[in-house]
Amino acid sequence: MSPVDHVENLSVELRGRLIERRRAAAVARDGDRAELPVAVREVVDQHAALLSEERREELADRVLRDTVGLGPLEELLRDPEVEEVMVNGHEEVWIERRGRLERTEVSFADEGQLRDVIERVLGPIGRRVDELSPMADGRLADGSRVNVIIPPLSVGGPAVSIRRFAGIRPSPYELLRRGSVDAELLELLRAAIAGHRNLVVSGGTGSGKTTVLNALSSFIEPGERIITIEDAAELSLQQPHVVRLESRPPGIEGSGEVSIRDLVRNALRMRPDRILIGEVRGAEAMDLLVALNTGHRGALSTVHANGPGDALRRIETLAMMAGLGVPHDVVRAQLAGAIDLVLHLERGAEGSRFATTLAEVLVVAGAPAVREVWVRDEEVP
Repeated sequence: MSPVDHVENLSVELRGRLIERRRAAAVARDGDRAELPVAVREVVDQHAALLSEERREELADRVLRDTVGLGPLEELLRDPEVEEVMVNGHEEVWIERRGRLERTEVSFADEGQLRDVIERVLGPIGRRVDELSPMADGRLADGSRVNVIIPPLSVGGPAVSIRRFAGIRPSPYELLRRGSVDAELLELLRAAIAGHRNLVVSGGTGSGKTTVLNALSSFIEPGERIITIEDAAELSLQQPHVVRLESRPPGIEGSGEVSIRDLVRNALRMRPDRILIGEVRGAEAMDLLVALNTGHRGALSTVHANGPGDALRRIETLAMMAGLGVPHDVVRAQLAGAIDLVLHLERGAEGSRFATTLAEVLVVAGAPAVREVWVRDEEVP
């Protein structure tokens, strides 16, 4: 047996001895978990005394990683350039680094090990997956967003996606330096936000909508009261008067859900100067349109869409999902009066992210339409 195999087998054996402590540590306070590294080292010293100090240290790290950490994923998450980790069953792990997908050499020993990691991820945040509830979303302590889906919905085995967020968000001028925006567009956006115009940032998945929204928020005056509303708190505003609201999915027993729509309604009672919604994706669109038509100006939000015109149509559709029986033409009128500008973002082939269009919303033949006020040059990254 090779030394590597020996260490691996020892790791599995010792982890088995610590499995009960692992389950307790997954739901314990940090102070209680701090005792576990000492216990791991004691077990390693007791059962692997013939190994060198370096090997025992490696073994202790491996056992600890597989007991309370994210197992094989730990080494990937140590790389600050890794933006997303995607597990497609226990044998296949992909990452996104600098905007490009890469398959890694990392894998799990079996599906059981992967499910143990899923349990350690979801347990401390009060989530679980099983046959009755095979999907779960959550936010890790570092702000990363995690999604888990298991069989029978995920045919090839459990699938896990961990999307990381940089601790330091780029400023508008950093976006200018990167080429995501140009000086003309940045001045248009600064003036729009200073003038309390309602702005929606549109784009596809991974196009940088939240990053741009966060950067543009720096143009808000520090004396304003800002309410942020998100599924998972990603925005990091620098103003002194910010109230952050985060939705809550149903608990294990199926109750206790607080939706984005609930938070939008509550935010209107909190005397906001600005409302920032991380993403409009449901019936809360109707409440937002009503709010923006009744004096709440200067809102910022994002929406998944393929262009400015498509962004308006999507918000219109989402508003109709509220099921209030509001006539279609009334919803359109509300939309035309609520949204002033749409900034559209795209993602380049090499992972770059950039603005392509800034469009003004106007009314044409009684319906909302868009007029381009800034368009990116044809040469894009």
